[in-house]
Amino acid sequence: MSFYVATYLALTSLHIALLHWIALASVSVATTAAVVICEHGRWPLGLFVPPRLASREFALGAIAGAVIVGIAVVMVDVSSELRHEVGRGFPWIELIAVYVPAALHEELLFRGYAFQKFHRWNRWFAILFVALVFAALHLRNASVTFLGLANIFLGGVLLGLAWERYRRLWFPIGMHLAWNLTTGPITGHEVSGYVPSHSLLVTRGEGPWWVTGAGFGVEGSVWMTGVVVVAIVVLLKVIRTSSEGRVQSAESEKL
Repeated sequence: MSFYVATYLALTSLHIALLHWIALASVSVATTAAVVICEHGRWPLGLFVPPRLASREFALGAIAGAVIVGIAVVMVDVSSELRHEVGRGFPWIELIAVYVPAALHEELLFRGYAFQKFHRWNRWFAILFVALVFAALHLRNASVTFLGLANIFLGGVLLGLAWERYRRLWFPIGMHLAWNLTTGPITGHEVSGYVPSHSLLVTRGEGPWWVTGAGFGVEGSVWMTGVVVVAIVVLLKVIRTSSEGRVQSAESEKL
């Protein structure tokens, strides 16, 4: 019986892995084809950069994503009867099968070539329109709520600004991956309705759905709304300050 269950779970994980890796392969092929055919191979996608630069921006994004979710989780615990207990451990197979390809696929799809093309035409149209599409694709997720969709939209805006911060993909990839890992495999919440196979912590207790997020996870909480709005304001200020610094530096060089 143990062998049967282990074999079934292994094959199920393989099926899930194939779905997410196929999606990543699809968007990679589409991106490559568009850049080669439409841009004659010349487009600063922001993916192929020196390893030191990529790792630095990925780490900054990961820290930001973990902090955002961590604050929301703490606020949910403080304001409800939801509590955390020790779980079964980190789902390493699921990390490779689901979380890594999903983050890469969605960032390449939603902050990659098409988004960047829109951004050259109109900054806020690109950020808001793509965030809206990003949220719309979560309409069929399990236990979805209007508040959850609103938070996914705000998360899409935040990730669009994360790309804009460096004009490269590694910062939003790190943020997206850490966001999902902190939500599910670490703190034991559902990830946009998706239930992790197991996690370091598990949630116990209950509270109002708009506080806890219910079956959609912490992303469906009003606390997540507040935290993401603050993060958007902070990132906008960082981008503005950085942009002003570059302008002043360019002007000083002319002098």
